[in-house]
Amino acid sequence: MRRIGQAGFRATELIAWRPETFDEYYTPDTVALLKQTLDDEGMKISQFVVNNGPAASPDPRARQAAIDMFKKGVDTGRELGATIVNTVTHMPFDLPYPRITDRPLAQTFNLPLSKDLDWDQNWHDYVAVLKECADYAEQAGLVYSLEPHPFRYGGNTEGLLRLLEAVDSPALGVNVDPSHLFPIGDFPNMVIYRLGSRVVHCHFSDNDGATNVHWRPGMGKIDWTDTLQALKDVGFDGVVSLEFEDVPGVSRGQANVPGIYKGNDIATEGFEAEYKTALEYLTAIAHEVGLNVE
Repeated sequence: MRRIGQAGFRATELIAWRPETFDEYYTPDTVALLKQTLDDEGMKISQFVVNNGPAASPDPRARQAAIDMFKKGVDTGRELGATIVNTVTHMPFDLPYPRITDRPLAQTFNLPLSKDLDWDQNWHDYVAVLKECADYAEQAGLVYSLEPHPFRYGGNTEGLLRLLEAVDSPALGVNVDPSHLFPIGDFPNMVIYRLGSRVVHCHFSDNDGATNVHWRPGMGKIDWTDTLQALKDVGFDGVVSLEFEDVPGVSRGQANVPGIYKGNDIATEGFEAEYKTALEYLTAIAHEVGLNVE
């Protein structure tokens, strides 16, 4: 977090990635240290991200565990000073979806399905989970940002609009991630115009349109001038968070995964340079279209 602040950024995100270690990590002492570090660097937490897993599972016990994890995230996020709590949308029936980054390399790309799945019931169960989560966030004074992801409920603009309508909560918004939407066939500027005021946060990275790679803006096929112009036009006044995964120097573990940059225990100076370059690039475009930049 200190390194992020010293690199020139004014906000950051924190995440609860592993439910089984949530309580072990986010102790009162750790929360206090994180808050102090944010204050020391003159930063804020833009949103607290929660991995609450099987929210669309057919198993009611698994769905309840997902709700309980989300509520923990709301409580901890509020303690940290976050005003938004985030999850990605969820896979129907908690199915093991294929990695979209593998799609160009695989001869066949599919997810076999049982003919006995009750899709209507699964949809209603999932909407009920989101309603309970959104209600809890609203009671805590937070906004719940849903993040679209390939193959999941709410994977594109139509799916997001359907979820927003079904849940019908003023506390529910969208975290726009073009690298998740562009390969599904959505133009980021069109997504923003259609969602309008429901866009509450953004994850920006560039993309090839075929996979959900997360490159530095300017290195892929996304038109960033049109994207930022759309944010200006809908009156967006939130945080644009940069989220790079497939770039030089990334800290992403040590697995030897084909097709991506190999991981490091600690992000390198080259990784930091990617972020600084992107900050300068996007800030210039934001000024060009008239967006206020803090």
